[in-house]
Amino acid sequence: MSGSSPAARLQRLFEGHRLTPTQRRIAHCMVRRAADAPFLSSVELAELAGVSQPSVTRFAVALGFDGYPALRRHLREVAPADAAQEDAGETYNEYQQAVRAEIENLQHLSDLLADPGPVERAGRLLAGSRPLPVLGLRAASSQARGFGYFAAKVHPDVRVLDEGGSMLLDRIDSARRAGATALMCFALPRHPRECVEALAYAGGQGLTVVTVADSAFAPVAKHSDLLLPAAIGSGLSFDTVCAPMLLGRVLLEAMCDELPDAQARLEEFDVRAAARGLFVE
Repeated sequence: MSGSSPAARLQRLFEGHRLTPTQRRIAHCMVRRAADAPFLSSVELAELAGVSQPSVTRFAVALGFDGYPALRRHLREVAPADAAQEDAGETYNEYQQAVRAEIENLQHLSDLLADPGPVERAGRLLAGSRPLPVLGLRAASSQARGFGYFAAKVHPDVRVLDEGGSMLLDRIDSARRAGATALMCFALPRHPRECVEALAYAGGQGLTVVTVADSAFAPVAKHSDLLLPAAIGSGLSFDTVCAPMLLGRVLLEAMCDELPDAQARLEEFDVRAAARGLFVE
């Protein structure tokens, strides 16, 4: 990520670490107070972030330091370099940094797609599954619903599984008995245990699991037959998921390429929508 300001350097320090919501709050506070961060005590930082002092200690450990004093020493060591470079180039506020991080994530996705083979294979698997179950729980539920909404326009039987509970495995069973051969999964942090267990169950029932996840090392990886990684942004209090969403649209395109009647279905929908006056032009 570009940017040489203290806030940008702090942002880079936090990237790549899976932080709890409380820890994200601390990180967010430190980015806002980047110039002061190297000189704040753990008590002062806790008060500014609205968390407990032990939470600050756990935050430092989560970043790989022995404790908060070690984190503060590290920040003080890099602070002079930050100050020297602050006027050397462009600086960005925390919101701009989040956007620029997502631009980097999209660039990484573009590089990944230089080899279209995995996406094309996924498209064949998804197009050939009748019905097609689409799983996404908690943070990933909106990705599953969005994918399912568009997939249903070209695929004859899409079943979105966006709620956990005792019925989830029953719904996987139902799709399998109806003829499903593949399952599409969106898996995002923090990864629900129930999602991992559902994928293990689906694989045990003979379904081929295609997964979009934030990393090739995500907990769902060992239960996925084909995993397509798309990085998320963690610079704000809540993850930003532009790359997983775009990858989902790419998979839809690949699936359409494998469905000979996809275009006819889309045109039929347009005719019906116009007749019903569904959309305002």
